[in-house]
Amino acid sequence: MKLFKIISLILAIAFVFFGFNIYFKKKYNLINNFEKDYKNGLKDENHAKNVGLIELIIGILFFIIFLKISL
Repeated sequence: MKLFKIISLILAIAFVFFGFNIYFKKKYNLINNFEKDYKNGLKDENHAKNVGLIELIIGILFFIIFLKISL
């Protein structure tokens, strides 16, 4: 059970970090090949914001799982 807590905490920190940087700070270079696809017109800024929001939500869910296991 301790291993699951550690894994969920690490995943929560990673997803929240990347989601926050992509969604709020607009660091779109954290998404693989986004800048190349953006220049070619395959993806737009809305796609990057959606990816950042999804990662942020997943990170929050992993943090909630960590809190539920810890209590």
